[in-house]
Amino acid sequence: MVDGRGVPEKVAWVLVRDGLVLVTRSHGRDRFYFPGGHREPGESDSETLVREIDEELRAAIVPGSMVHFGTFEIHAGHPEHGPFRMICYTADHRGGLTPSREIAEKAWFRYADRNRVSAVDGMVFDALHEAGRLS
Repeated sequence: MVDGRGVPEKVAWVLVRDGLVLVTRSHGRDRFYFPGGHREPGESDSETLVREIDEELRAAIVPGSMVHFGTFEIHAGHPEHGPFRMICYTADHRGGLTPSREIAEKAWFRYADRNRVSAVDGMVFDALHEAGRLS
């Protein structure tokens, strides 16, 4: 989905445990990304995150636990397909974190793995590191 200015947006889940952050890799891709996805027409951020995490990792986000972590954007002209905006939330979940058919693998990354994620995901890595949450 895009915002009113035509900027593509993704709603993403930031799950940190013991100084590591959860990332996923889709089939056919080399880079890892935060789990989540684009809104369907009329969906709220909460509805999008619940749906996407169920589809990708077969886990149930607890909507009332969602906290906005930050909004990160790369602008037009960026070498990695800008413009693009990622709206990030932390949230509790129920159930395991089992990759679905669309996800090739999940991984737990530390800050040193930053070079294995996209530019906008790298911004989130930087914010987590600066906050002392990512080892």
